[in-house]
Amino acid sequence: MKVLLMTIVLVLVGSTGVALYQKPKKTKTEMIQRGKYLVTVADCNGCHTPLKLTTQGPVSDSSRFLSGYPGSVPVPKVPTEILGPDKWAGLFSLENAFAGPWGVSFPRNLTPDTTTGLGSWTEAMFIKALRTGKDMGEGRDILPPMPWESFGKMTDADLKAIFAYLGTLKPIENPVPDPISPTGERLPTATGGKLPNK
Repeated sequence: MKVLLMTIVLVLVGSTGVALYQKPKKTKTEMIQRGKYLVTVADCNGCHTPLKLTTQGPVSDSSRFLSGYPGSVPVPKVPTEILGPDKWAGLFSLENAFAGPWGVSFPRNLTPDTTTGLGSWTEAMFIKALRTGKDMGEGRDILPPMPWESFGKMTDADLKAIFAYLGTLKPIENPVPDPISPTGERLPTATGGKLPNK
């Protein structure tokens, strides 16, 4: 009887002890810091922040941090000889645009601006977009060179942390141009534009 009673006590204490040592949930501040770290090491800034010229050469323009291709800048003319099934190019100037078999793509505005950035997105839309490769989780294809396939392999916790961090940025109103298909049509999210040969 004593052995049975001791076993029950040990089981109860042991199960209580397990609950005491569960990993604590991250605070909102810790989540945002994790998101900032992930955005930094993934170099989101490399494509999504326009550049400015300095005496040291081009550097990221911190006043337009993660605001995407500047909507006020004319879309660059793409030389036809760089487009084809086996060709693509970065159109690097002080803004980033990319051309290839998919047409021309522009880095989107990742700031929380509600009309031109991610401010109207939900966390679920953000995660779905990076898991499915669809803009807003169900629109047109997310085009190269955005490595959504790699981001889609992140944990839900990491994607939530990135979204939380992006929500803390200064909202910048910047209407990024819609991508251009290889035949010259615009591919807005609402039309469900598809990547060629898919």
